[in-house]
Amino acid sequence: MSDATGPSTPSRKRSRWDIEEDITPQVDKPVPKRRTKSSAAAPNETPTPERVATPPVQSQSFIARPQPPHSRYVPPRTDHPSFTPSRSVYCYERLNSIEEGSYGVVFRARDKETGDIVALKKLKLEEEKHGFPITALREINSLMVCKHENVVGIREVVVGDTLTQVFIVMDFIEHDLKTLLSIMPSPFLQSEVKTLMLQLLAAVAHCHERWILHRDLKTSNLLMNNRGTIKVADFGLARRYGDPVGVGGLTQLVVTLWYRAPEILLGVTTYSTAVDMWSVGCIFAELLLNEPLFQAKGEIEMISMIFKLLGPPTSHSWADYHTMPLAKTITLPSPHPSQLRQKFPYITAAGLDLLSQLLAYNPDMRISAEEALKHPYFTESPLPKHPDLFGSFPSAAAGEKRRKPDSPSAPARVAEYKLLTEFD
Repeated sequence: MSDATGPSTPSRKRSRWDIEEDITPQVDKPVPKRRTKSSAAAPNETPTPERVATPPVQSQSFIARPQPPHSRYVPPRTDHPSFTPSRSVYCYERLNSIEEGSYGVVFRARDKETGDIVALKKLKLEEEKHGFPITALREINSLMVCKHENVVGIREVVVGDTLTQVFIVMDFIEHDLKTLLSIMPSPFLQSEVKTLMLQLLAAVAHCHERWILHRDLKTSNLLMNNRGTIKVADFGLARRYGDPVGVGGLTQLVVTLWYRAPEILLGVTTYSTAVDMWSVGCIFAELLLNEPLFQAKGEIEMISMIFKLLGPPTSHSWADYHTMPLAKTITLPSPHPSQLRQKFPYITAAGLDLLSQLLAYNPDMRISAEEALKHPYFTESPLPKHPDLFGSFPSAAAGEKRRKPDSPSAPARVAEYKLLTEFD
């Protein structure tokens, strides 16, 4: 029997999670049973089929047998735990909204059972027409595979009222590196930059060892707590690079423009871990400059800025440049040497060498994360600072604000102030 109000559309239904700040699930009241008529019917009245309860016919030969937990044709599951249903999002109390990205909205929430503060990422599924998005599956799979102390931890996946409300529960981290760089009174010290780079390279090496490309490394996707530990987050563009790529190759719509490698800008459809290492080089430069290295408005301007800083590619620096799909459409500037030393006058020779190898034109010659961890830059003075010695800052994600330090006010009337002397 159809509803009088018409069929419901779960994809458009608004959840209490989207409306209320403090969500408390309401318990539906039990519906009272309708009072049935007296069983004593009139003599001339024939009971209708709706009013007559037909007792189930039980065959004496049928004996219920306990069903096995799995098919007898499939061996028992011993290597992996059994699947359990997802918990409800109403197990968490929403505290505030943190940010909205291309693939989801992130909230800060509290677990009602344990009291833990977590980050909830709501996946954007309202516009999906072909089922669950592959990007969300890749993100969940990558977070489960790449468990590391410098990769944000995934706790569980919870669901809301409708099919479009799926949330990834992750550890809450106080800061993202981009916001922190903008509010810090002074840039990071050289010893602090080395500590941050070692943690970033360790996380990237761990992901690459497990055949995972992040494909969107940037300072806003690097989270940092108040104990000097950073964690790589936002695996919305991540994927396995060992899988067959199929017809057409890998997509070019990856990596934020300011951190995008030149081979992707020139239209290649086959790339690997080198694209992440170029992004690591841009992050390294941003930590030194306290601002992004390439702040371009478009891809052509981005290529021009790279050529201006590093010099145009040559047969020695990038022998395969002319095989790039878009190489013929770009006019190379006049040859000139790299301007990295002029851009970074205060970095040591070892630090400049590491930056040059991270920003190498040829992807095959670009240094790997495993090799970068062993670079002499990290063993020379000043040595990396211990993470516990980092300063703490108010968390914008938690809604904290910097308190003004208490200090005495200036004298109100300086002209009339009289110094006390020994004669007084």
